[in-house]
Amino acid sequence: MNRKLGHGMTLIDLKYRGRPGYIAAGVIDSGEGLLLVDPGPAVTLGALHKGLELLAADIGDVTTILLTHIHLDHAGGVGTLLRQNPRIQVLVHQRGARHLADPTRLVESATRIYGNLMETLWGEIAPVPAERITPLEGGERLLLGRRAIEVAYTPGHAVHHVSFLDAPSGHAWVGDTAGLLLVGGRFALPVTPPPDIDLEAWRQSHDTIGRWKPARLIHTHFGPGDDPASHLDRHETMLADWGQRVRASLAEAGTDTERADRFMQSVEAGFQDVMGADQAARIGFGGVRDSWHGLARYWRTRSPE
Repeated sequence: MNRKLGHGMTLIDLKYRGRPGYIAAGVIDSGEGLLLVDPGPAVTLGALHKGLELLAADIGDVTTILLTHIHLDHAGGVGTLLRQNPRIQVLVHQRGARHLADPTRLVESATRIYGNLMETLWGEIAPVPAERITPLEGGERLLLGRRAIEVAYTPGHAVHHVSFLDAPSGHAWVGDTAGLLLVGGRFALPVTPPPDIDLEAWRQSHDTIGRWKPARLIHTHFGPGDDPASHLDRHETMLADWGQRVRASLAEAGTDTERADRFMQSVEAGFQDVMGADQAARIGFGGVRDSWHGLARYWRTRSPE
């Protein structure tokens, strides 16, 4: 199902693995073609095409793909889309650009995590022709068709993460920088998987987005949030809380798997207390285990002892 955001912008629910409200791809009408924001993995390209059809468009109308970062749930299908329309230009932070052109290391890293589930979870991960990639640093002001798009470097979740502000509307496409938007925007759930988590940089990225004074935050997971300042505050508070809890857990008995399981169970119990068991059960907290590992790596790289 598509969701109109106004100002010529739409979200397409990619219904990842049949799950609505989990991954959103953005469509921005530039007046001279369509811009896609984080079009998702190859396994959801069918849903992306259907969403474009509902806009009376197709992949041939797309001129530009804007990537907040290259994690597979955001960008895994880009190479496949470029085969379908070789004229698309892909904009991504310079530290992610080489991994789009040659995804070998990206695939190897993901395979260590997902093993033989790679094809099921993500589908094809095809290279993007280097000449179709425009590397970004952050700080650019892009004129794409008749849209003015500002770019900010927003690391913390990933070292190559950027965010995009549609200047006329004030809509900020923030990828994973502001976490998951839950239950109508009342809750923020951090996403802190290995290997790039950096809490200091993340706080600065919150400040960077805040200086835009956005009218809305658009979350890949999932949808628009209408109170950006409060959401960023909630997210930063939870990030700090998670960071300290994971740091303390490193001194606990047991294996990392056991520590990650205990952390996940604690987070789930906390959400059950504030939103009720039924709502919490619909969210699913399995990814919190990965978040424990990302934060544990963050602390261990700073205090190896």
